[in-house]
Amino acid sequence: MNFRRRRPDEPEINLIPFIDILLVVLIFLVLTTTYQKIHGLTINLPSAQSNAALPKPTEIVIALDAQGRITLNRQAFLGQTLGQLAAGLNAIAPAGSGAVVVLHADAQTPHQRVIDVMTAARLAGLSKLVFAVEPPGR
Repeated sequence: MNFRRRRPDEPEINLIPFIDILLVVLIFLVLTTTYQKIHGLTINLPSAQSNAALPKPTEIVIALDAQGRITLNRQAFLGQTLGQLAAGLNAIAPAGSGAVVVLHADAQTPHQRVIDVMTAARLAGLSKLVFAVEPPGR
C-alpha cells in the first residue's frame, strides 16, 4: 500500500479558450467593418453677376487736438456749442444722407470733448460714427 500523501496539482491557466474567443471577436470585427474612403462633397457653386460698385458714402472727417479744438474736413471750426457743431455737420451732409463721421481724436483730448462731438453728430442725424486709430508700433 502506498500511504504517501500526494501533492495537490498546481493550478494552471488554460489559454486555448481565451484565444478562441479573441479569434471569434476578431472575425466579427473584420466582417462587420466597412473599409471605404469617404470623399468630400462635390459642390458646383452658383454664379452671379454684380452690379457696378456702390457709391462710396460721404465722409465727414472731424479732428480733435489735445486742447479740444475742432476741424471739420481740414477746416477750422470756430463754433463751441453742440448746436453750432450739429449745424456745421448738417451743412456738410444732411441728416439721413448715410454720411460717415470719421473722428480723429488726439490721445490726450479730454473725454468730454469727444462725447460732445458724438452728441453733435447724433443731433445732426448722422448715426454712422467711426474712430480713427493708429496701428501699434507707429
